[in-house]
Amino acid sequence: MMNRRTFLATAGAVLVAPFAAEVRPGTRQRALESSSRQRTSPDVPINCPMFHGDRQRTGWNPNETVLTPAAVAGGTFGKLWQTTLDTVRIGSTDYDPHLYASPLYVDDLLVTDGGAYDGLHFGAVIAATGNGYVYAINAFGANGVAAGTILWKTFLGMPSRMIQDGGPPIGVLGTPIIDLDATPPTVYVASDTAPPSFPTRSWRVFGLDLGSGTMLPGWPLELNDDTLSPINENGPAKFQSAASMSQRGGLNLSWDGAVLYVPFGSYSDGGAGWMVAVDTGIVSGTPQLPSAFSGAPWSNPSANGGMWASGGAGVDPNGNVYVVTGNSPAGPSPGTWGESVLVWAPDLPLRLVGTYTPWNHCQLDNSDVDLCGSGVVILPDLDPTTTSTPHLISLGGKQGNGYLVDRDNMPGSLDQRPLCGSSSLADGSLWDPNAPRPYLDNNPGPLNIFGPYSEIHAQGDQAKARSTPSYFLASDGTSYLFFAGSTKQSDGSSVAIPPSLARVQVVTSPGQAAFLQIDAYENTLVLKSPGTPMVTSNGSSAPIIWVLEPNVYRSASLVGSSVHPQLHAVDGTTMQVLFSSDPNDPDMKQGGKYNHPVVARGVVFTGTDRITAWGLVR
Repeated sequence: MMNRRTFLATAGAVLVAPFAAEVRPGTRQRALESSSRQRTSPDVPINCPMFHGDRQRTGWNPNETVLTPAAVAGGTFGKLWQTTLDTVRIGSTDYDPHLYASPLYVDDLLVTDGGAYDGLHFGAVIAATGNGYVYAINAFGANGVAAGTILWKTFLGMPSRMIQDGGPPIGVLGTPIIDLDATPPTVYVASDTAPPSFPTRSWRVFGLDLGSGTMLPGWPLELNDDTLSPINENGPAKFQSAASMSQRGGLNLSWDGAVLYVPFGSYSDGGAGWMVAVDTGIVSGTPQLPSAFSGAPWSNPSANGGMWASGGAGVDPNGNVYVVTGNSPAGPSPGTWGESVLVWAPDLPLRLVGTYTPWNHCQLDNSDVDLCGSGVVILPDLDPTTTSTPHLISLGGKQGNGYLVDRDNMPGSLDQRPLCGSSSLADGSLWDPNAPRPYLDNNPGPLNIFGPYSEIHAQGDQAKARSTPSYFLASDGTSYLFFAGSTKQSDGSSVAIPPSLARVQVVTSPGQAAFLQIDAYENTLVLKSPGTPMVTSNGSSAPIIWVLEPNVYRSASLVGSSVHPQLHAVDGTTMQVLFSSDPNDPDMKQGGKYNHPVVARGVVFTGTDRITAWGLVR
């Protein structure tokens, strides 16, 4: 285990992470327009245009020079401003907004709506709510316009209601994605919309002009059984009604912006999962639906391969698309892909090119213990002289485990999951052969991070994680992952105890496969349902882990809740808490679950029932 001195010694210089400016395999690059706003580092654009910042879902911003651990812990860090967002009336009831989707950030937004801010440039927060609104909000005081001012807002249509969670509206759940290289720059967002805005209730995907929020030609596209079953590559299967289907996962884009990936799970195990590939019209000229892939050839209104994790899909540098699935009926069956990582080729129609299924998938299925608590993180390439597995993915899961898989050698077949069996010696994931394992029959396998380990008690409020890990690279080339979860008091208990944050090292050795090893815990915070962590640093120094905690368990309703979410900042080097917001702050009203903050230019933006900016108060 690395001690504090060793970790500090390795945290000094760094490569550029995709959060700052993704290095595309193609040539579509857009020169940033000049901004009238003063920047902390004017030569480096800072954008967070999608969940976890980039297509690979690394969750790391290495260009934060203002928010150092000393500054955040120094007593001057606090709220800068808040922007209240729109309620919506359904029937005779007004519903407060909830942000399930993570806020996004654009360094240079040119407003083009013809209004009071037309032609001006702003750093902007892009936010979308369960009430069906999308907003562009001024992130900093610029052009004589106060920070927190709404620059434009768009109502996507009357949202439907989530009966299963006490009745909040469920317009937008999944984090939108912004294509800064499109003409015009475009926001893609999915929403469950209902009459009177549209003739029928349905999930729809929208393309909005980033500069104005106006609908672009050819949008929205309707996502239902009529439009998706005919293009399903893993059928026959039924896309259940909008009341059963959940578009919870963050959207992602192919590297050329031509294909939008929209994952679906279901509410209350009400249907099979789906991945929908949307032709954005960037190449073809017309938005359309060319391909989809169900989690199983399954028409029953019950769970089968749901793709519901808030992280959504990841896209690797070669354009391959990765998603994690939830439970299925136990046992091997052709085309049934519960409890698995699925990989599709970058071309259409959607075509499986790799799978990974953990050795205990039948146990997980039998107890509704989804692997799909986490999205996939595609690690930046490791130095091939240090390991035989330089191309890795990592993910979590409801068991509180951390998984590491070689994406060059995905171990599963392309037709069905392996046979059930509790005595398999290995499942193809990468693991430390010398570490003790708590698993059934002493099986090797993933690293248990948040315990106690259980094959049967890790669903509902007993689940130990539903978040995606974040990546950080030290100056000596060592890769780390930060996991957020919820250790339980005992096997079968739903009571959370420390630890809830872990630093995990990707251990490498020349000629050997990499594996995960717990490096350090934060041992004071008690997180019930933590969102996905984000990491900021100044190069490879001064890493900070940022987590938004709703302070309620998974089963708790978000309507009328009297508890208050908290923002936590933890020093990634010492694993000591730097800042926790007031747990009784009346302005921090209950929002969504499993979303993450976004950090840019010395300011942290959180989404609850509002957008709140946090920074150094002068």
